[in-house]
Amino acid sequence: MSVRWEKLAESDRARLGRLQTPHGPVDTPAFMPVGTRASVKALDSADLETLGAEMMLANTYHLMLRPGAELIDGLGGLHGFARWPHPMLTDSGGYQVFSLAPKVTEDGVAFKSTYDGDRVFLTPEGSVAVQQLLGADIAMQLDVLVGLPAPRAEVEAAMERTLRWGERSLDAHTRADQALFGIVQGGVDPEMRAASAAATADLGFPGFGIGGLSVGEGSEDRNMAIDATVAELPDGKVRYVMGLGDTEGVLDAIARGCDLFDCVWPTRLARHGKVFTAAGDYSIKRAEFAEDDRPLEEGCDCLACSRYSRAYLRHLKRTGELSAQRLLSIHNLRYTMRLMSGIRDAIEHDRFEEFRAERADRRSA
Repeated sequence: MSVRWEKLAESDRARLGRLQTPHGPVDTPAFMPVGTRASVKALDSADLETLGAEMMLANTYHLMLRPGAELIDGLGGLHGFARWPHPMLTDSGGYQVFSLAPKVTEDGVAFKSTYDGDRVFLTPEGSVAVQQLLGADIAMQLDVLVGLPAPRAEVEAAMERTLRWGERSLDAHTRADQALFGIVQGGVDPEMRAASAAATADLGFPGFGIGGLSVGEGSEDRNMAIDATVAELPDGKVRYVMGLGDTEGVLDAIARGCDLFDCVWPTRLARHGKVFTAAGDYSIKRAEFAEDDRPLEEGCDCLACSRYSRAYLRHLKRTGELSAQRLLSIHNLRYTMRLMSGIRDAIEHDRFEEFRAERADRRSA
């Protein structure tokens, strides 16, 4: 079965859709929890199902090093290995081009392994080969991501190399039950974004990542870059904003016609004690919660909120109990899934902008 996206409804520019994959459908707009090493930190696959996640992301760079793509392939691919029978997406290793600062040439990327220091060389073709072994429903082309702000020449060179690597990736991809998505780059320059999006669309990818954002730019520049990108992408294919997961950012991107998101923030911030709520975020470590018998968020149906008080969860966090990481992560991901469900409902009933304004009012009150 091929991967395809169907638009079901619109509310202004916000889109309701369904992404069909070999492992089932994903209702969009959707958020993917990040399972870097085939596991979301502090959680397991059963937790994700309970939270309402329909799709998970895993990391090519880390999995090719530990435990190895061949081993995962032999154990049924990522779906069998992680016991996650639902849709999955693998990134390409492109984020590590930004985070690990390796040597980048036209041929590929020379990394030093974060595990044992060995030299690792990853090409666009090699990234495709690894992702085909991992077996996710959607694979991403290898791209070049630069932090912002950056000199125009550097951003343009990364954009053009990403386009060339996109062609090489398409030529190397052969797995019929897996879709390969292209990635648009161009920093926050509208002209470069538009050129990259148009050229990437011309290559014929079945879906598109909008990369190179959430790396230091402000919200106004990010929104301008998304506008320029979306204007050049086909209406009937899915648009995935890579690495975006905060409430305001997701709402801004959905308002501009984007469909798919991922980010480590819900679980990373949970491990530091940050609690997401519709009325605004707060730290559970604050002294005012020491005797607070209320749940983390009134009306939330997650395990943490339905069973435990703020006082108890504060105690777990302050004493370093591992259960605090799990319970706070459960809450933040459930908040995110409930947000996406509310967004989909609002688009279906053609009231997305009203929903967006109401959420902004509650979080700023």
